[in-house]
Amino acid sequence: MTEAELAAVLAALPEPVLVAGADRRIRIANPAASEMLGPGLIGQSAVMVIRHPEAVAAIEQALIPANTSPSEARLTLADRSGETSYRMVVQPLGPQTGLAGALISFRDIGHIEEAEQMRRDFVANVSHELRSPLTVLSGFVETLRGAARDDAAARESFLEIMQQEAQRMNRLVDDLLSLSRVEANERVRPRDPVVLGEVIDATLSALRQQIEESGVHVAREGDGHDQQVPGDRDQLLQVFHNLVENAIKYGGAGGRVGIAVAPLESMAGFSGPVVTVTVSDSGDGIDPLHLPRLTERFYRVDTHRSREMGGTGLGLAIVKHILNRHRGRLTASSTPGAGSRFTVVLPRS
Repeated sequence: MTEAELAAVLAALPEPVLVAGADRRIRIANPAASEMLGPGLIGQSAVMVIRHPEAVAAIEQALIPANTSPSEARLTLADRSGETSYRMVVQPLGPQTGLAGALISFRDIGHIEEAEQMRRDFVANVSHELRSPLTVLSGFVETLRGAARDDAAARESFLEIMQQEAQRMNRLVDDLLSLSRVEANERVRPRDPVVLGEVIDATLSALRQQIEESGVHVAREGDGHDQQVPGDRDQLLQVFHNLVENAIKYGGAGGRVGIAVAPLESMAGFSGPVVTVTVSDSGDGIDPLHLPRLTERFYRVDTHRSREMGGTGLGLAIVKHILNRHRGRLTASSTPGAGSRFTVVLPRS
């Protein structure tokens, strides 16, 4: 294969690839490599262009005469959008190719490392969430077997706390299973017709006891019975149950919870008509600093308060994944001291 033929083949590859001669100077750079490392690569020294100790060592190793074994390096390159990690493989070009030097390829492994970091964080967070109630349960069991064995009042108090902690673990496990089910079907778009008004009615019916106990006033604007979307009714019920329950919990006793349904003929990011459902409260609000991270797993604005109210830190993450499956969107806005607004956007067709 001639150098021109090799250049034509490499130009069709989506991954960045360079060919360096025995003198380390770049002889071929495909368009992906030029986009990653900049223009004007031909004729430059590969070790000067990359300038990464591990990568330079890999290139030098591959260019040792008679060496036929590839060498690898991991490097991180920065651009305007941030840093990206690459696995660089340097393959010596032997005499059979008719070319002297090495082929240098780059594979983006940033998403792999990000997924691995998410997995580690997830395991650490679950372990942390379970450790606290298990510690409480273990401590009370030990106390009930010892000093409080014959103390009826203490026993009753401890058993009540143990029940609360067991229920907290049950809620966490339920949410983890729910999140797993949603993620498993996230790429399959539901298409059954769902009337939003009926979903909201069912949500308020399920939360009636909490609404009455907290003394909040629920105000509806547009009942949504004339708004139909393609979806999974049970999952949409879960979305609005989470949002309305949060509004009740964090809106404060005797506060106001608003539910507004509004159809729109167009919205940026959607190809057709949509319907929005906004759930608002009159609570303390959320610092804008926290808004971008609210849908992260286990992220809490107020960890202690959230746990006291029975929150697992997974509710909004579940909402986000359900809406992703429905090709929808969740937006949040808040003014400290003036409540919060969570808006669900769903395509109507």
